[in-house]
Amino acid sequence: MLMLSVIRALAVLVPWLVHLATWLVARSLNMPQPIVHDTGVFVAAQVYAVEMRVGRALCQQLQSWFR
Repeated sequence: MLMLSVIRALAVLVPWLVHLATWLVARSLNMPQPIVHDTGVFVAAQVYAVEMRVGRALCQQLQSWFR
C-alpha cells in the first residue's frame, strides 16, 4: 500500500518538475517555453540515436574480437 502511494506521488511530481525546469530554462534564456521543450525533445532523440550507433559499433567490434 505504501509503495502504491509513493508511485502515485512520483507520477504527479515528475511532470510538474519537468514543467518547472522547462519554465525556468525558458525564463533564463528569454525564449518561449514550447520552443525550449521541443528543443529538449529533439536533443534527447539525437543523443539516443548517437548512443545506439556507438553501442552497435562497439558490439560489432567485440564480436569480431571473439571470433
